[in-house]
Amino acid sequence: MEQLSHFDKKFSKEKFPVILLLDNITGEANIGSIFRLADAFNVDKIVFSGVEPNLNSRRLQKTARNTHKTVAHEFTEDVIAFTQDSKINCKVYALEITSASIPVEHFQYSEEKKGIVLILGNEASGINKELLKISDKHLHINMFGQNSSMNVAQAAGIALYEISKTIFAFAKK
Repeated sequence: MEQLSHFDKKFSKEKFPVILLLDNITGEANIGSIFRLADAFNVDKIVFSGVEPNLNSRRLQKTARNTHKTVAHEFTEDVIAFTQDSKINCKVYALEITSASIPVEHFQYSEEKKGIVLILGNEASGINKELLKISDKHLHINMFGQNSSMNVAQAAGIALYEISKTIFAFAKK
């Protein structure tokens, strides 16, 4: 057995029909980590709302490891209009613990609408209540400790992994 380098790829390149909508996420390390996750899962793009990220931040760049240069991204000033427009071709899922949320591992993909918008919320306040209202579903990650929240970048990774399992299983049918 030998450890492979970044250039020894053993994975097939798959496009992942997901748009990550970052609702007022401000932590530069979190944004950098989300860029890396977006690259790893080959998502369609990242859409920022609220505070526009400083892509020149050394902390963001160090965490992103240049993925901020290769992952498609944009900023929207009207997150509600963006989300409503996205619902034409996408299902909108909010990653937030709510009274109506279901565990992310129970997520089921259907080709009724090919794309997915996954909303991730601010590190302290979560997802904007208006976005929660217009989301098709709320998803949460089951937690077994005393804390009821998780770092947004870690939560994004778990959610993308669970959603990818369902999408790629559906594609093999």
